[in-house]
Amino acid sequence: MESILIILIILGVLFLVAIVAYNGLISKRNRVKNAWADIDVQLKRRYDLIPNLVSTVKGAANFESSTLEKVIQARNSAISAHDSGDKDKIAESETQLTGALKQVFALAENYPDLKATTNFGSLQSELTDTEDKIQAARRFYNATVTDFNTAIQMFPTNILAGLFGFKEEEMFKLSSEEAAAKNPVEVRF
Repeated sequence: MESILIILIILGVLFLVAIVAYNGLISKRNRVKNAWADIDVQLKRRYDLIPNLVSTVKGAANFESSTLEKVIQARNSAISAHDSGDKDKIAESETQLTGALKQVFALAENYPDLKATTNFGSLQSELTDTEDKIQAARRFYNATVTDFNTAIQMFPTNILAGLFGFKEEEMFKLSSEEAAAKNPVEVRF
């Protein structure tokens, strides 16, 4: 009788450990989804600001139209990648968009009338703020992904993760182009 009671207690404890581990995995997966949603919100904010920036810059005399076309193409590419949901494509297109925006701001230095407009200054400030928020959201996302992936790989949750189909999440990585984009923009005349 005592051995049956001991076996039942051990099974009960194992069952409770399994429940706690499973719920922990669910919680971590939901945090990853929430962190991705934070990135998503900031990217959409950036997409909404870009047409206003392009319109403001178009008003400047002799501003390089090819630079504006690159920004528009990069924005459209980023929106398309965003709609696909492929995180690698999103990261790649965001890299291109960041580079195009940096070119606009670098070239704007040569147009005092443009720099003096209130609209351009406030849009530049808004985009800079948005870029900072995107970077913070990326760091938070990568931290939650690391936490989730670690939980999936560690014993005993790795057993439950395999049984219930939990898969590792991808980090939001810097592409080689974005790593190169950390360098200052080269402006030639």
